[in-house]
Amino acid sequence: MLEERESKEPAMNLFQKNEFKETPFLPVSPEEVPPRPPSFPKKPSPKICGSNYPLSIVFIVVNEFCERFSYYGMKAVLTLYFLYFLHWSEDTSTSVYHAFSSLCYFTPILGAAIADSWLGKFKTIIYLSLVYVLGHVIKSMGALPILGGQMLHTVLSMVGLSLIALGTGGIKPCVAAFGGDQFEEKHAEERTRYFSVFYLSINAGSLISTFVTPMLRGDVQCFGKDCYALAFGVPGLLMVIALVVFAMGSKIYRKPPPEGNIVTQVVRCIWFAISNRLKNRSADIPKREHWLDWAAEKYPRQLIMDVKALTRVLFLYIPLPMFWALLDQQGSRWTLQATRMNGNLGFFVLQPDQMQVLNPFLVLIFIPLFDLVIYPLVSKCGINFTSLRKMAVGMILACLAFAVAATVEIKINEMAPPQPDSQEIFLQVLNLADNEVKVTVLGDENNSLLAESVKSFQKMPHYSKLHLKTKSQNFHFQLKYHNLSVYTEHSVEEKKWYTLIIREDGKSISSMMVKDEENKTTNGMTAMRFVNTLHEELNISLGTDTSLGVEEDYGVSAYRTVQRGEYSAVPCRTKNEDFSLNLGLLDFGAAYLFVITNSTGQGPQAWKMEYIPANKMSIAWQLPQYALVTAGEVMFSVTGLEFSYSQAPSSMKSVLQAAWLLTVAVGNIIVLIVAQFSSLVQWAEFILFSCLLLVVCLIFSIMGYYYVPIKLEDIQGSADKQIPQIQGNMINLETKKTKL
Repeated sequence: MLEERESKEPAMNLFQKNEFKETPFLPVSPEEVPPRPPSFPKKPSPKICGSNYPLSIVFIVVNEFCERFSYYGMKAVLTLYFLYFLHWSEDTSTSVYHAFSSLCYFTPILGAAIADSWLGKFKTIIYLSLVYVLGHVIKSMGALPILGGQMLHTVLSMVGLSLIALGTGGIKPCVAAFGGDQFEEKHAEERTRYFSVFYLSINAGSLISTFVTPMLRGDVQCFGKDCYALAFGVPGLLMVIALVVFAMGSKIYRKPPPEGNIVTQVVRCIWFAISNRLKNRSADIPKREHWLDWAAEKYPRQLIMDVKALTRVLFLYIPLPMFWALLDQQGSRWTLQATRMNGNLGFFVLQPDQMQVLNPFLVLIFIPLFDLVIYPLVSKCGINFTSLRKMAVGMILACLAFAVAATVEIKINEMAPPQPDSQEIFLQVLNLADNEVKVTVLGDENNSLLAESVKSFQKMPHYSKLHLKTKSQNFHFQLKYHNLSVYTEHSVEEKKWYTLIIREDGKSISSMMVKDEENKTTNGMTAMRFVNTLHEELNISLGTDTSLGVEEDYGVSAYRTVQRGEYSAVPCRTKNEDFSLNLGLLDFGAAYLFVITNSTGQGPQAWKMEYIPANKMSIAWQLPQYALVTAGEVMFSVTGLEFSYSQAPSSMKSVLQAAWLLTVAVGNIIVLIVAQFSSLVQWAEFILFSCLLLVVCLIFSIMGYYYVPIKLEDIQGSADKQIPQIQGNMINLETKKTKL
């Protein structure tokens, strides 16, 4: 979340005062500098307890805390919402998650343009916050199971996310700078402290919401499922509070009028230079030292020199998106990985999406650790740890983080049960008769494919593998019970898991074949099904608003997924009585079969069999990869912007912030493309990203090696030297669409 931190510096806003007006073509000398637009009238503002801090910043800081809570809280549960509620695949969930993230970093350019050129910061924040709230309302409605079907939920979700992206991105460049506008120039020190408090509110909002909203999702049941409507609704309520609090301070704000957008001015300057050069390719026209010098007919000399310095820095930005492609997968691929791990830490049970809280928590630890301990120690060792070297090391740390993530993914796969291949099935036998049964699977030539004796209610240690001759096949079974031999036939399909349930049928026995849940981890949830041996239909209440019905006389229920936890008293009801069942601990990723019996005289009981083992690998094994990638973020993000700002004029800092946000957006697009079109298994995809960033790091290091740092004072001093005298050569230049 360091890109958030950097975007709050007063010099980084995207709506910096435009000090460069278009210069008439001939009559105005290039040396003339256009006058600044008049500054807004200074309005005295009430102070906090007699200090130099304006009272208005209280409303702005509270607004930012609530808005960041709203954004990060909603985003924390977004991937699992796609996966569990909309039932999308992991690749589709990842792609849409990163498409939304990318849009959130494109829209700040639009928000800055609206604030600078049309509405001003205050009205832009108000209007786009209303759009933001509307997006949350629509998104929460899309998480209500009772509202329409999956198509309606999908449409509402996409509309809601689009509005949220417009709202959060649109106000991102406005709020911090609007707070800076509340201070008078003589109170610069107080303004600096304000930005520190502002940054603290960002991290506090993200830290708390990333921890709380997964609890609202998983620990609260609504409509019999995870309460995504509540997990989205609470952040939406916080955004309403943010808007109300911000509007309450309206009468005491200092509201500067729109002053023009420097980003637009830079783009126009570059475009004019390119087009002017293309129009004047004649050999009779003297060449110029730099391609941007071709903008001198229309734009001030100092602006051209500033843009030259800017382009040198922007060239170094080209490799940066790959770093963000790795960093932003904490909320998608790494969260999906956490669903296949065991969140029980002994003293606390973590939800998969709660692991994201490590990022803001570690950021708050690592920033002072690096600034006060690590960097000074490296300096004392005589190592010249330049800004570009820090960024390269940050990339390497991110590479290592994904290598660790790949290792964890491989270990998870090793602990998972094997999967049946083509023309294979896995079969287990469940004997519910009162005595031992010998089961023999016969082939086409009556040869024995599998033979085993199964005791009554024996828990089988594993499935048996059977080979098929075609994609589907009928198997013949011989069941020996006491002195009886029963022959039966069942049809099966390849790549499936089956349970052959043997039951008493008078003095004989019979069997039924049921298809099991796919034998893979159930994404952190617990799957269960019931076999009812009672002579009455049974209703089982697994949540506040749901009831699972199981038919009488060995009826088999559908699967139901629930959260991990202790289920010691599950309410049940038959036609004649109510009772409760003790299901015990249902662990992460496991699948259970419960047989309801009443043979002991103590009332109905639940016999429990775990046929898909629980996730064995602790979620704590994700801590090293989070620590590595967060350390890389601290070294890359903070250092990168500090270096960029040291190499570009102060007038270009807003343009740099825009370019920095665009690198984040492009990084998310890279993940979207790989997730959608790559057919790699997950650990191989992690290795792919790690290798790609390593190659990019090598390219960036080469670029940094040949980069010659400049001093900003040299830009101003060299302005008169760099651009040649042009007026004498203007006669032959084409000047279409230029004021004369």
